Amino acid sequence: MATMGGLATVLACSPGTMTDSYPQAVSGIWRHSRVENDNMQAILHELVRYATLAPSSHNTQCWKFHIENHAISVLPDLSRRCPVVDPDDHHLFLSIGCATENLIQAASASGLHGDAVFDSTSGGILRVSLEPGKAVKTSLFNAIPERQSTRAEYDGKPISTNELAMLEKAGSGKGVRIILINERAAMEKVLDYVVQGNTVQMNDSAFVEELKAWIRFSEIDAVRTGDGLYSAASGNPSVPSWLGSLLFGLFFTPKNENDKYTRQVRSSAGIAVFVSDTESPAQWIDVGRCYERFALQCTALGIRTAMLNQPVEVAAMRPQFGSFLGIGECRPDLVVRFGRGPKLPQSLRRPVEKVLA
Repeated sequence: MATMGGLATVLACSPGTMTDSYPQAVSGIWRHSRVENDNMQAILHELVRYATLAPSSHNTQCWKFHIENHAISVLPDLSRRCPVVDPDDHHLFLSIGCATENLIQAASASGLHGDAVFDSTSGGILRVSLEPGKAVKTSLFNAIPERQSTRAEYDGKPISTNELAMLEKAGSGKGVRIILINERAAMEKVLDYVVQGNTVQMNDSAFVEELKAWIRFSEIDAVRTGDGLYSAASGNPSVPSWLGSLLFGLFFTPKNENDKYTRQVRSSAGIAVFVSDTESPAQWIDVGRCYERFALQCTALGIRTAMLNQPVEVAAMRPQFGSFLGIGECRPDLVVRFGRGPKLPQSLRRPVEKVLA
């Protein structure tokens, strides 16, 4: 997911800085909650709220939820597809997997055992049945309100062997494995693929227009929509939409973005690549669940993460990238950099009533 790296220095003194409304919206969203154990309907609504705190491509929040007596179904919201960057809905189903993992972690904390079953014949509905169990609040659950995709430079310091082992365990699952790359020469090779892929995408006018449609340049627009990529959440100033739209065309260039990604990769402790054995929506959901556990484990350890998905989003590059990784016919699904660094403003989410089906 690209951002406007070249705007920060130019707009540092521009009007449109954040007021209290955005922080207030953030504090109402990114929080833990207390619900009485005998109020099952309130608990189910809170499980949906926790699910919406998951990441999604361009923060499209491409999901709907249907609450039943002892289950919650997660459905794809096809009105929020990104057909240019995600023509086969790969990222869409990954996002549903991330939301499902949050839901199951939150259910466990509420004394409910969640079992997720995907029905490919129903248009892609994933049903999470909920049965009473022992309440377990894991470190991953505790990390949900703190997790963010941090599109900033990190401190470049290495991650310990023990921490890497914890990340590998969290990010692995059925049919899904994670490749951790922290040797500098190999990271530079991944960077080459990122730069190549980014250049291809930025020379595609349809890609640029689709991305621009999901950028929220001003705080007002970010709060109004509750979705998309807010400029300040990427380290850029908040500016009026008309000004941001104008400057986007001037500063969103292949060179500026490639320079930004070069700095970001070289400041990272490592890169994680998620690989799946098969290609299907059910498998992509599992990849999303593995990634979310990885991201939550990172958060619990004070480690930041951000996507570098250009090598897997440009279809023509994906087999070359897979050959570099040595994964045979398997598909590389996600590319994620990680390391310790600053916290940026968190993105917003739509309210629960907007995502219920």
